[in-house]
Amino acid sequence: MRILIVEDDKKIASFIARGLKQAGFAVDHTDNGGDGLHCLLAGSYDSAVVDIMLPVMDGLALIEELRRQKVNTPVIILSAKHSVDDRVRGLQAGGDDYLTKPFSFSELLARLQALIRRAAGAAETTRVAAGGVSLDLLTREACREGRKIDLQQREFALLEYFLRNAGRVVSKTMILEHIWGYNFDPQTNVVDVLVCRLRNKVDRDFDQKLIRTMRGVGYVFKV
Repeated sequence: MRILIVEDDKKIASFIARGLKQAGFAVDHTDNGGDGLHCLLAGSYDSAVVDIMLPVMDGLALIEELRRQKVNTPVIILSAKHSVDDRVRGLQAGGDDYLTKPFSFSELLARLQALIRRAAGAAETTRVAAGGVSLDLLTREACREGRKIDLQQREFALLEYFLRNAGRVVSKTMILEHIWGYNFDPQTNVVDVLVCRLRNKVDRDFDQKLIRTMRGVGYVFKV
């Protein structure tokens, strides 16, 4: 899952980015509305966190232009403005949720997860499963045929990505973008290492191997 943060306060942006990365998200950040709009138009993001008071282009103008161009990426608005009228303006501009500063990270995370589930057409879904493997997105527990699998943060994120794309080939570049974000050397072998670690945990004790390598193309989670 990839999130874009559009926030010019470096301290707040760092706080949000650190928390989201620890929760397993790939995170990009920009500090002005113009660059934020460019990123959202050019990239593939699962959600965005957008401040209102931004240089170059304010957050409401960014969201309005995003919606005008038919980009439906879910957006949470951050603002120091607390009035009902301010919230209404934010939602009318095309924001999906509105969170006032100061805020708790746990609330921001919960709202982001709800928006992403809603956008995927599964507002109540807290579990993803395929091929006898299941993930509980709330407890962060993984199982295969009832047997618990202990996963590290990025292993969990990769397995979730595989499950959501079961039967489809995903390239190394796609995995890099969704697990680490754009700011990573595409020539690195971190994807191979992570897939190998995950495969050892998911497939090692089973005859049926679910994580397959498509040589020269990428990987596929076979069901």
